[in-house]
Amino acid sequence: MSFFFLGPFISYFLSPVSILALTQQEQEAEWRAELAQTEADIAKWQSILDSSKANTKSLQQEAAVLNAKIQKAKAFIKQKNIAIAQLEKDIAQKNVHIKSLEEQIKSGHESMSQILRKTNELDTYSLPEVMLADTDLSDFFSDVDTFQAVNRSLEEMFNRIRVTKSLTEKEKAALNVQKTKEADTRAVAEQERKKVEQNEKEKEYLIAVNKTHEKTYEQVLAERRTRAAQIRAALFNLRDTAAIPFGDALRYAEESGARMGVRPAFLLAIITQESDLGKNQGSCLIVNLENGNGVGKNSGTAFEQVMKSPRDTVPFKNITERLSKDWSQTPVSCPPGTKYTSSRGFGGGMGPSQFIPSTWEIFKDRIASMLGIPVAEANPWNPRDAFMATAIYVSDLGAKSGSYTAERNAACKYYSGSSCSSSRRPPNSFYGDQVMAKASSIQLTMIDPLNF
Repeated sequence: MSFFFLGPFISYFLSPVSILALTQQEQEAEWRAELAQTEADIAKWQSILDSSKANTKSLQQEAAVLNAKIQKAKAFIKQKNIAIAQLEKDIAQKNVHIKSLEEQIKSGHESMSQILRKTNELDTYSLPEVMLADTDLSDFFSDVDTFQAVNRSLEEMFNRIRVTKSLTEKEKAALNVQKTKEADTRAVAEQERKKVEQNEKEKEYLIAVNKTHEKTYEQVLAERRTRAAQIRAALFNLRDTAAIPFGDALRYAEESGARMGVRPAFLLAIITQESDLGKNQGSCLIVNLENGNGVGKNSGTAFEQVMKSPRDTVPFKNITERLSKDWSQTPVSCPPGTKYTSSRGFGGGMGPSQFIPSTWEIFKDRIASMLGIPVAEANPWNPRDAFMATAIYVSDLGAKSGSYTAERNAACKYYSGSSCSSSRRPPNSFYGDQVMAKASSIQLTMIDPLNF
């Protein structure tokens, strides 16, 4: 019997593949120079913008203001694109490093398997077999020494694989951070690009009007005031509650957003999304508090377990009694359909913010405190209360950071309780995507025009 010691594990740790140092240095130097220039451009155009704003009394000056905004935004976009390029490089390098680490772990496992097989071979070789076999005893004891060396190497292998796995997990966590930064940076750049497009159109309009003398500066301002009044007066739909003027909705969003550190456009988008789902899913009335069964408010269709009993039916009864409402005539959301969920769940969401009764009872003290009203008056069907409830909840869910990823994840959690940022696209991601698209549209077409 002879034992050949396998030693690939000694050298299986490889250094990560990287870009040539000279190329990296040249790229970094180029990015630093471009960043310095873009920062200078941003400062220059901000100065011009401030000066132009102070002297805006004509169409020509108004066009100059817009041009300064456009040029500043373009420099800002360039700055973000450089940041994206840097992030892409970092992500590529981390992916290469992670792949290398994973290959090391795989190689280590293969080596360890071979060592274990040889260990088992020696361990099962009995003394009688040695005595009866045509084997030199000196060879046997040499193999015994090798057996001890193998055990020591096996322990070392375990330790190295543990260290490598730990390093791999850290690298993957760092990679996710970089990917989040890239997504946030791209979202900011895209929003700025949309603003540039709008401002370019407005600038060209002002230049054309100025050349043809069709209108005076005062007439253009009057047009903007009329448009702003139309935006504020436009009805803003709410779930299970009468629509309100957009101006009121914006005021509630600004009030609650300022208190909780959440963007008004994001809050308006959440409420809009809930109203859209209300159109698709309809609303129900509870007919039995014992089992939570109900019917469609308009269709009369019977639904089992519209509301979870007694978790939500008991607080629902308490809430409606406090507000002098008839629980049997107060609409709540119907159970979700297969269009939005993969399994049957409960409905029972109340008002624009769609809080279920048990959750509303948890938040009602904070809602009342923020609004300066008695706790007993906190009303999930009141628009102002609903906006504050949504602001508190999405702030708790991370939306207060204001980044694209944080808001999108908060939206998904608001809808289903789980994040929408996993690598495997979860079924609730549609909600986060639609909320973010609505927030962008509301900001550009309804909020920004009010700040002319």
